[in-house]
Amino acid sequence: MNRTYLGEFEEIVLLGVAVMQGQAYGVVLMHEIIEQTGRSVKLNQIHSALQRLEEKGMVKSEIGGATAERGGRRKRLYNVTAYGQRTLQQIQEVRDNFWSRLINPLKLATKL
Repeated sequence: MNRTYLGEFEEIVLLGVAVMQGQAYGVVLMHEIIEQTGRSVKLNQIHSALQRLEEKGMVKSEIGGATAERGGRRKRLYNVTAYGQRTLQQIQEVRDNFWSRLINPLKLATKL
């Protein structure tokens, strides 16, 4: 399998961006990850992961419109690229394969 490997946190951030379908930005991602994982996450960690993912070509960003609730400031919104989607699919396939083998111990034993 020829792909770029992600750390667990980058994978979670990439999944968060994918789930939010174009509405992902730092603060909302941070809250979603805290809610979904129960782990303590800081905004700078989210921004660092987003920057790494953008450098790898897995997400792209654009500046959104100004909003009143942000005092007229604009958000940097993130989307998953086709490469990022393929990477998530590959990760899911690998994990599904391992989980299916774990759930069925006879299948695992015959391959050993």
